[in-house]
Amino acid sequence: MDKEGTSVFIGEGSIRTRVAQLAKKISGDYADVDELLLVGVLRGCYIFLADLSRLLTVRRRIDFIAVTTYEQAITMPGAVRLLMDVRSDIAGKHVLIVDDILDTGKTLRYLQQTFKARNPASLKTCVLLRKSERLVEEVQVDYLGFDIPDVWVVGYGLDYADQDRALPYIGMVKTKKA
Repeated sequence: MDKEGTSVFIGEGSIRTRVAQLAKKISGDYADVDELLLVGVLRGCYIFLADLSRLLTVRRRIDFIAVTTYEQAITMPGAVRLLMDVRSDIAGKHVLIVDDILDTGKTLRYLQQTFKARNPASLKTCVLLRKSERLVEEVQVDYLGFDIPDVWVVGYGLDYADQDRALPYIGMVKTKKA
């Protein structure tokens, strides 16, 4: 699959509005807790997590985790592997996993199972994009930005072959057949 071009799929204004709505809901839901631990799933979450965390009105800390599911080819998901774990003990903490995209559900399911075994006070998820038609695992999404069809998207942290992460919008990749 070769990239031919990118067109705007979700514009900057729509993203800003939705992230603000998510931040307001999350802030309300966690208003009575001492601290919320946001765990960003690298690398795609970094812009979304930064924007979301700046809009939260609750006390929060940020940590990161890195996993991979793409072992052989860019479009063939494999088994989930942990590349980098969180630096802090999450036992007794209110944890919110923040991810850029929910595709098959394998990564988020793995993280939910891994974190639940560590006994957090609570565990919820916040996902910017969900491709419902690609899900093969049942996963709980507590805070969702957008449902999208099964298209390749880039920008706002998402990439195509490690390119286009810094686009200020979410673009749809147009591909050409080889």
